[in-house]
Formats: sequence, structure tokens, C-alpha cells
Amino acid sequence: MTAKTTYRALLRELPRRSLSSPTPLQNRVRELYGKHSQTPSTTNTSTSTPPPKKQAEEAEEAEGARERRIAEARQFAMYARAQRTYAELVERYNPGMTLEEEERIRLTARRVGWDLPVEVKN
Repeated sequence: MTAKTTYRALLRELPRRSLSSPTPLQNRVRELYGKHSQTPSTTNTSTSTPPPKKQAEEAEEAEGARERRIAEARQFAMYARAQRTYAELVERYNPGMTLEEEERIRLTARRVGWDLPVEVKN
């Protein structure tokens, strides 16, 4: 996965908001990806001499750190997708979880073919 696909996967898993009012989390993700998408150039175009060894090592370390951050973001996107799927499955297979007690009893009775008597309120 590239940085662009990882960025899109992260945004897909975040709650949807309009582009005019993004969440602070979306702003932070956009800021991090904007900052890290600009890779520093390691070659000096004005001279034909190769860059110093230290500069090459720093560039390699920066690239390694960038790859680790992308891998971490990819794992977070997979985790967020799994959590969303889990919540959907819990809601799907336990539909009465968010119902009040009376409504849950009424639906359980209807499931086995009974209709509860209508209670008269004074």
C-alpha cells in the first residue's frame, strides 16, 4: 500500500463530515500526510559530486521512519475497519440490544407468534 491508499483507507474509516468542516482528527491526518508526502531530495543538482555519507544515512533513516509510519497507519485503518464491522455485526445479530425492556418483550412475544395484550393506562 502506498501512502495515498493508506490515507484514503484512514479517511474511509473516520466518521463522515463535510469538507467545509472536517474533524480535528481529519485535519491532523491531512497535516501529517501533507508533511510526509514531501520527500526531501537527497541529490544535489548543482554539482556532480555524490552526497556525503552522513546525508545519505539520514535520508535512509528518514525513509525508514516514513515506511514505519505508513505501516502503522495501515494497521490502524485495518483495526478501525474491523471495529466498524464488529459493531455492524453486533447490531445485526442483536437487534434488541438498544431497545427498551417493554419493546424487547413485545418483539420476543411476536417472534414466537404471540401478541401481548394492550395495557390500559389510567
